[in-house]
Amino acid sequence: MNPQRRLLEAVRGGFRAAGTLDIPRILVVGDLMLDRYLWGEVERISPEAPVPVVRLRRRTERFGGAANVAANLAGLGAEAWVAGYLGGDEAGLRLTEMLADTGIHGGGLVRSDSRPTTTKTRVIGGRQHMLRLDQEATGPYPDAERGRLLGAVLDLLEHTPIAVLVLSDYAKGALDPGLCQSLIGAARAKGIFVLVDPKGLDYRKYHGANAITPNLREAAQAVGEPVQDVAAVLERAGQLRRELGLDFIAVTLGEQGISLIGAEAARHLPAQAREVFDVSGAGDTVIASLAAGIAAGLSPWDACRLANHAAATVVAKVGTLPVERDELLRAIEQADADTQADKVRALPDLLRQVEHWRSQGETLVFTNGCFDLLHAGHVGYLEAARRLGHRLVVGLNTDRSVAALKGPDRPVIHEADRARVLAALAAVDAVVLFDEDTPLALIQALRPDVLAKGDDYAEAEVVGAAEVKAAGGRVELIPVLAGRATSRIIARLVGQAA
Repeated sequence: MNPQRRLLEAVRGGFRAAGTLDIPRILVVGDLMLDRYLWGEVERISPEAPVPVVRLRRRTERFGGAANVAANLAGLGAEAWVAGYLGGDEAGLRLTEMLADTGIHGGGLVRSDSRPTTTKTRVIGGRQHMLRLDQEATGPYPDAERGRLLGAVLDLLEHTPIAVLVLSDYAKGALDPGLCQSLIGAARAKGIFVLVDPKGLDYRKYHGANAITPNLREAAQAVGEPVQDVAAVLERAGQLRRELGLDFIAVTLGEQGISLIGAEAARHLPAQAREVFDVSGAGDTVIASLAAGIAAGLSPWDACRLANHAAATVVAKVGTLPVERDELLRAIEQADADTQADKVRALPDLLRQVEHWRSQGETLVFTNGCFDLLHAGHVGYLEAARRLGHRLVVGLNTDRSVAALKGPDRPVIHEADRARVLAALAAVDAVVLFDEDTPLALIQALRPDVLAKGDDYAEAEVVGAAEVKAAGGRVELIPVLAGRATSRIIARLVGQAA
């Protein structure tokens, strides 16, 4: 199935796991916050000091921290549950009302008599952040309050069918090491996937979770590498994954995308191109969409792709706003069309893409052909070729080249159409046209790790075989599907027309 189609099916299906009718229940535990916004216009500088004067137009209140993760889940259509501390103040009361109005279950909310509700007030002039005021207290909560939160969450894990547990850590004190380890142990004992948005320098408190989602700065601090050296940060993050016993780490890289670090080589997912107005809450959207994707049975890679689309959607908004399911569907549908068209590359652009793939440890498979009147034999062949490595590039003969090889009546399908149809196949990562009678120059430029051809050729007959093997690559001959050939299809059509 086309990878984009898997994402579309997951979102359209309400993130239900295969074979189930139940909407997934996802529990978010962490630091709850209330985000307040004062919106206005800046028309002059104050005569009292060199600061802008913001003419106040309106006020809004939104979810922040772990509450925003839950709001993103609710917006995606999941059944969101939330647990954490609220102060006995007006902000805590308002946040409780907002959670209820959004349909988020607050069965794990604990009132703190020792701390206020964490509140961030932002002043916005036009579309520009001018100032932020924070009301908060950090550090450990009293033992009695901590015991009430732990008891409430353990009760939810025991009696509510939770698909994913999300720990949303903003380093305000809700997720201390003991609480984290207790919740991770209880969830894993029941087969519940545990996903963590981490903070701080010591990640040992997340040991035993399934995955963590630091941003680049957080990952760099945790592994002790400079944030500018992305390759070193990702390499050390691989060591951190093993030390913590995680399935994977998803490092968000802002405008550079997401890197997934699993048991095998790291894989990188470029960011979706989108105008960025505000990155507030983007991390909350990433972990919420990852959690929803995992609950739906998506692989970690596909769940990261889903999160990438969701993050691109929210950064185009101003302020902390959750992603909505319909928005995410539109983004994936648009990317599906764009991605297919983008697979058809000019050689200089393709060479840059190939170097990027290689920098991520991915192997390159190359094959070529006319692919006139694409049929089942072609599709099966290309799928088999793709399984020989991480990326498959198809060299496609131009119309002039096809005519030189096949005769003046070929091709039946124009080169642009043939390229577009090939690009629609999930097995194909890139298509590049070549005008020569053979693809030798193209093979020498791309330097593939694997050169694939049908087993109706002998290896000695395969153009580029000697060059690929001399460079350390290999040649693979793939069984062709008997009885399928474009020439037979054309002959049959001509016979019927006659």
